[in-house]
Amino acid sequence: MSEHAMPGGLAGALEAVLMVADEPIPAADLAAAVETPEHEVNAQLIALAAEYRGADGARPRGFELREVAGGWRVYSAAAYADLVEAFLREGRTAKLTQAALETLAIVAYRGPVSRGRIAAIRGVSAESAVRTLLSRGLIDEVGSDEETGAALFATTRLFLERMGLASLDELEALAPHLPGAEVIAEIEERIAT
Repeated sequence: MSEHAMPGGLAGALEAVLMVADEPIPAADLAAAVETPEHEVNAQLIALAAEYRGADGARPRGFELREVAGGWRVYSAAAYADLVEAFLREGRTAKLTQAALETLAIVAYRGPVSRGRIAAIRGVSAESAVRTLLSRGLIDEVGSDEETGAALFATTRLFLERMGLASLDELEALAPHLPGAEVIAEIEERIAT
């Protein structure tokens, strides 16, 4: 997409992509997404970060653009941390990410389950998703694995309430084309060893 085809120009295109990112995006990936040379994207990202901070007399924003972990991401401004924390505690939050939903499904269907088991099933780390679900009260630590000592997680009453369930027994059956629990357990066992 050429810059003239972007209504808000390069800055608008980058903002649009960054607003939907749930993890830092490398400048090279952003450049590919907006079909603009990486050096131009880097210059624009630096300018946007300065603008959001209130550089050059601009009004500081409630969010900031940071370069972290090899990529760029929009965060709420540190000055509003207490306000954001209170908002999140009240449960008025955005929808769960795909990773959090996948993790929640694993805990609901396979729980009590450890982070390691969740990661083995999903194929990626479960740290962030577990933290999100814990902070929202949808899962809770319910003990530890006898063999490994790892924390085990299960869904909470809040989860049941939000899903309109009396118990986990009321969960829909997994799709009939998926392997049975014994096959999944065997696969998980192979992965773990």
